[in-house]
Amino acid sequence: MYSSTSVPPPPPEAARHHVPAAPPRGALVAGAGLLLGCLVAGLLLAGGGVPFFQGVDDRWAAWVVGSPHGAAAAVATLLDRLGGPLGTVLPLGLIGCLCVYGRWRSALFVFSAAIAANLLVVLPLKHLVDRPRPPHPWVLVNDGSFPSGQVFSAVTLVIAAGVVLFPPRARRWCWLPGGAYVLAMMWSRTWLHAQWLSDTFAGALAGAGTCLLLWRLFARLLETEAERAAANSLWL
Repeated sequence: MYSSTSVPPPPPEAARHHVPAAPPRGALVAGAGLLLGCLVAGLLLAGGGVPFFQGVDDRWAAWVVGSPHGAAAAVATLLDRLGGPLGTVLPLGLIGCLCVYGRWRSALFVFSAAIAANLLVVLPLKHLVDRPRPPHPWVLVNDGSFPSGQVFSAVTLVIAAGVVLFPPRARRWCWLPGGAYVLAMMWSRTWLHAQWLSDTFAGALAGAGTCLLLWRLFARLLETEAERAAANSLWL
């Protein structure tokens, strides 16, 4: 019994840990829809006809005309390097840091989204569509313009890092610089005449869709890691 002046102790609160994040509702449907949209656009291109968005691509390509030696071209080239093979250093570094702290489940998610998915999603789509690049690109490119692998990598890295690194309040803010990075990568690819505008949008759709599907697929593993992190038992 508590006296009239005594205050009962507050009930103990369960440990809460918000990293890695749980997938949003509808992640499976949204991810499948984004990938389907990218595939439909690719099939329109693969059919051999002129797709309805080619006019927008042509107008954008005519608008982003500049010098290959100016400051804008230097920034675009730097982004091109970050989106190319050098860009794998960032996700590999993140994977290594996660493994050091015993977060192998998050590391596996980042590897699947930021590295393996590029090989399993982007390369087959490029081979299926086989879209020619814009004329006279300013950087070295390979065959297949659709979808943009650099934009795909930027999107998957931003989403994967947001899922495994940031608690809810900070995560809401990390999408803003992450989105700016993705938009800058999209601009870079078109400024360098390396890809059409629709290729960059397709890369963004495919990257976001792939991440949402993998996020849902890894949901139970990530939830287990969050529980273990809250209990300080990641290594058990």
